[in-house]
Amino acid sequence: MAPALLTAIDSTSHVHLIIGSNPLAGARCSKSIEVGAIPIVISPASANLHYGLSKRIEEHGIRWEQHEFADEDLSTLGREEVGQIVDAVFVTSGGKSTLAAHISTVCRKMRIPVNVADAPNLCTFTILSTHNSGPLQIGVTTSGKGCKLASRIKREIASTLPSELGIAVERLGTVRRRIWEQDHAAEAAAEMEGDEDEGGQNAMFNKLVTASDAEAAKMRRMRWLAQICEYWPLRRLAAITDEDVEAILSAYKHDSTSAPPADIKPLLNPATLDARRNRGRIILAGSGPGHPDLLTTATLKAIRTADLILADKLVPAPVLELVPRRTPIQIARKFPGNADAAQEELHRNGLAAMKEGKTVLRLKQGDPYLYGRGAEEVEFFRREGYEATVLPGITSSLSAPLFAGIPATHRGVSDQILICTGTGRKGASPDAPAYLANQTVVFLMALHRLGDLVESLVHHATDPYPATTPCAVIERASCPDQRVIRTTLQHICSAVEEEGSRPPGLIVVGAVCEVLTKRVPQKWIVEDGFQGLDVLDDLGEGGHGGLEGLRRGLVTPGVEEEGFVLEGPTKRGGVVTV
Repeated sequence: MAPALLTAIDSTSHVHLIIGSNPLAGARCSKSIEVGAIPIVISPASANLHYGLSKRIEEHGIRWEQHEFADEDLSTLGREEVGQIVDAVFVTSGGKSTLAAHISTVCRKMRIPVNVADAPNLCTFTILSTHNSGPLQIGVTTSGKGCKLASRIKREIASTLPSELGIAVERLGTVRRRIWEQDHAAEAAAEMEGDEDEGGQNAMFNKLVTASDAEAAKMRRMRWLAQICEYWPLRRLAAITDEDVEAILSAYKHDSTSAPPADIKPLLNPATLDARRNRGRIILAGSGPGHPDLLTTATLKAIRTADLILADKLVPAPVLELVPRRTPIQIARKFPGNADAAQEELHRNGLAAMKEGKTVLRLKQGDPYLYGRGAEEVEFFRREGYEATVLPGITSSLSAPLFAGIPATHRGVSDQILICTGTGRKGASPDAPAYLANQTVVFLMALHRLGDLVESLVHHATDPYPATTPCAVIERASCPDQRVIRTTLQHICSAVEEEGSRPPGLIVVGAVCEVLTKRVPQKWIVEDGFQGLDVLDDLGEGGHGGLEGLRRGLVTPGVEEEGFVLEGPTKRGGVVTV
């Protein structure tokens, strides 16, 4: 089979006949509108019109011919300037029907391009899977062998290209067009000077100018443009700005009356463009609930490659131990009354490092966007001209209950989760949510005002919580010193007061707290220690310490480290007297 001739057709104002009433017909309408064509749908009024197609017909005022296809449709529904012949036909019902084969035959006789879904033998053209970025279009076809595969290949190709490449194509096209305009303007001016009266002499009358001078300047301009398009890395081309375009055009302004200087300097310095492309970057990443094995691979990569790390003070030490020794770390000095000042200090230091071309990692506990000021930081750096890359983290609001043996949802017990903060803006107490027996509520940043929270839940909520509602305090989730206090709202304040606080912690409220751990006679029960990930260390990785060594690149795989012992969970009863 010979390869197809791939072309790009200007379809502005073309008439596309779309035959069918299925979802594909709707997609074909959208594509026609996207490229500036006028779609006309042919389908009987009695046909079951797909919702998407019906919506497009209504929204875009698409003409719907409510009848069966007839051969004369091909020669009566088109543009007047081409004798009412339609410009293209799309048959969306597939190629198994005799109608599809008939339409294909008639279109071929009339030299009308026709596409029949899932029938390459009936098509005179196929639809490419395209990636669009401004004037740049990249199309992939598998010649009818599989549109899904073509789409996959297109995505793979597009993922390797700089995001600004379409803009670069636009700018380089502007350079080419304006150089051409300057050349022709100069030629026209030269012709006008030659037509002047011989008695009048211009300023360049005594200067020798050969015809080859102007042609050499023109060729040199276009050759330079062709060479950078051919040889420069795409990312370097994508770094060209509008200011660079103006500089190019100013430097290459053609003067037909003078030869070009012999010592022309490069218009664009490759080193400058590469440095611009390698400008500083900011990455916001979540460090998860605490255990280093719960970092995402993306965040671990960011930790290993960053030039500066700005970390929240609650990011656990085992995570910070993964930072290479050469990388400086700044811990946020956040304490009551200094949070805003500490945040501003992090911003200043991060900006200073990025202006030096460094990659800054803003390492936050849990997930950056879940009560982590992540969006505020993205907005701040965006105002300063830097677009942050945000990496998700495993949030403690969902993982901590799991590590405490509490399913966040359970069939017949809880079918919804509500995540709340115990501290509102400027330290105010937020409104208490209403009680729902089938809801699990997780409170973050609430232990320091536990009494107020319980009071609002039991007495001031729209639908008050029963004092007997099961709850659990989970502190330092997934860390070796994890602690879980299981109790009820009635006794939670007394339990935390007697047992003390071990931040960071959260509170889970709801019947799910007793799904896997049944209620005991004590007012509360305390569980110390965490062993939930030890099974991974038994799979031949050489122990927890060995895993950390592998991350740091300091331990050979399979070599065990000694001296690291993780204690198993222990239980002790709380106060028994009532």
